[in-house]
Amino acid sequence: MSSGTEKIVSNIKSEAQIKADKILQEAEVKSNSIIENGNKKAEAEKNNILDDGKKQSDMRYQQIISEAKMNARRLELEAREEVIEAAFNQANEELKNIASSSDDKYISSLSKMIKEAATEIGGGDLIVQVKEEDKSKITNLDSIANETQLETGKNTNLTLGESIITIGGAVLKTKNGEIEVNNTIEARILRFKKTLRSEVAKTLFK
Repeated sequence: MSSGTEKIVSNIKSEAQIKADKILQEAEVKSNSIIENGNKKAEAEKNNILDDGKKQSDMRYQQIISEAKMNARRLELEAREEVIEAAFNQANEELKNIASSSDDKYISSLSKMIKEAATEIGGGDLIVQVKEEDKSKITNLDSIANETQLETGKNTNLTLGESIITIGGAVLKTKNGEIEVNNTIEARILRFKKTLRSEVAKTLFK
């Protein structure tokens, strides 16, 4: 190969090398740019996923806390209700014991319950029903009838009727049975239970 030819070949190689280097440089720049953009996109995507995950995690946390509070409140209310019912049951037992005795306070209360029922009916010829054990405790029906008559302005007669099953107290009704007032201890507790429940709750949970 002549010196001229070698020079041409050398020039071609030199130019090719320059172009190759330039292409490689441009490719490297583009590659780095692509990688950088890819990293940025991946980082952004990762942050989005983490943000979404945190939001979901926070929502789930709040949901769990809310459920726990509701369950705790429900259990607290159930426990309070159980205590209140236990208090009523105990009161019933105590009243049952008192009403089963010849305690003067119970006999006085029994007379008052009969008079209340008679007055509520409005007086007249009334049948008084009590439990069998209480019949011997009522010795003042005429006196109760007179007091009722004074309050109602109507002639009143009280007659003992058939015995009933009850803790204590009385059921009064007209002779024709059209009007009846249940003033037994159970009925009174039931009527006043809502108010009593509130008072019991205040006393137990103050």
